[in-house]
Amino acid sequence: MRTLWRLRYCAKLLKTNHFRTAASNTSFPTVWTLLAQHSGRIPGLFVVVKKNTLSTMPETVEDQTNPELYLPHPGVRGMTVLNREAFRRTVVVPALKVKKEIVHSVLKSLKQSVLQRPGLKRVVEDPEDEDSRFVILDPHKVPEFSLGESEQQVLKQLNVHPEVSKYHLELSYENFKTEEILRAVLPEGQEVTSGFSRVGHIAHLNLRDHQLPYRHLIGQVIMDKNPGVTCVVNKTNIIDSTYRNFEMEVLAGENNLVTKVKENNIAYELDFSKVYWNPRLSTEHGRIVELLRAGDVLFDVFAGIGPFAIPAAKRKCRVFANDLNPESYTWLLHNCRLNKVDTKVKAFNMDGRDFLRGPVREELSRELPLLREEQKNAFHIVMNLPALAVEFLDVFRHLLVGEPCSPAGLPTVHCYGFSKHSNPARDIQERAEATLGTSLAGRCSTFLVRNVAPNKEMLCLSFQIPADVLYKRPCPDEDKVHACIAAPG
Repeated sequence: MRTLWRLRYCAKLLKTNHFRTAASNTSFPTVWTLLAQHSGRIPGLFVVVKKNTLSTMPETVEDQTNPELYLPHPGVRGMTVLNREAFRRTVVVPALKVKKEIVHSVLKSLKQSVLQRPGLKRVVEDPEDEDSRFVILDPHKVPEFSLGESEQQVLKQLNVHPEVSKYHLELSYENFKTEEILRAVLPEGQEVTSGFSRVGHIAHLNLRDHQLPYRHLIGQVIMDKNPGVTCVVNKTNIIDSTYRNFEMEVLAGENNLVTKVKENNIAYELDFSKVYWNPRLSTEHGRIVELLRAGDVLFDVFAGIGPFAIPAAKRKCRVFANDLNPESYTWLLHNCRLNKVDTKVKAFNMDGRDFLRGPVREELSRELPLLREEQKNAFHIVMNLPALAVEFLDVFRHLLVGEPCSPAGLPTVHCYGFSKHSNPARDIQERAEATLGTSLAGRCSTFLVRNVAPNKEMLCLSFQIPADVLYKRPCPDEDKVHACIAAPG
């Protein structure tokens, strides 16, 4: 009865002139086309295109020059709770009927015109002819349902009739990309964020205020569209400068923030809610480690869970690694054991200044006087706390007492910082010089690590600590003891 009612309803529609039909000798009668649209049981209908005729159907999109052809159904605008079924829509795309035995040749010859959209079939069966197939064409490459002269010549050589058919292609939630879904859901004209940081099974977002009402939907879409992501979080405040972590809200998936990551072929485990980890620093970690040679000494002042320290230890360097955050210290020890370098890394849980004035000073005081000219071992001090590291450089002023070592033995500092200056390299150098109390002109290099935000750069300033900064000269004789004691520094 329901089917009979739909037939009568469709017949009634045929009399109303609400839409124009294609030529009468189509592959399917128009009434079946309408019935399929209302019943949803006959997907993939074809209509042969005749000159000056056009077949339109309710709930379909036919404007092939429209860049929004593959956007989800407009009814999803403003959705805050994900309803995947609401994304279904039908679009009309060009198709070419070919014998199944030459499908491969047609695909190869028309590769510039064939549909290349991921998740959609380029070849579908012809429901009327089991010996034929329909090759789906890209509507943006064949906008007028008519192939160009060169394509027609290719088809002629393959003995294929160049007549283009209309194929009613059903799109579902699975066929749309993350950005397309979010652009369809969020209010028009608002910025769409589809990017995120991947930390193991966790996707980390930084949503803007206007996106927060849609945050749970955004989280679910991110999880759906990225295999392996089982938890999506959003940062809810800025990084705490003390422990370099931040509060976060779980938007979708499991509430499990202990994860595993792999960087530069080294495995790490961490609790993302309690320690700092940034996958965008992988290249920088590798760059610094490549500067190290076996036998070198690395002092990592703000070590985190060990992305500098552990690979350095694997390169047979001696490593002293420190972090103020007790959680980072715990995971640093854990990852040293995980990577079997726990005997090569001395770990500390101290304030950065105390670490420099304590273990670093002690080691340098012991090792530098023993250096011989022919020795090639180097000392590196990494200070990766971009928000504050430059302010710690004053610790190096007269950190050691005695005659300076050879210039080649002076420690190299790699100090990270942020800059919003129009000339960020000059800015970070001048700030470092002011803190050290000396010029670094001709004695330093600056490396642009990454763009953190509009007009905000992260940089690494590398330099050997000048001897007159690092060393406080001993008093030459007893008569000058008091004057030496009274001297500043």
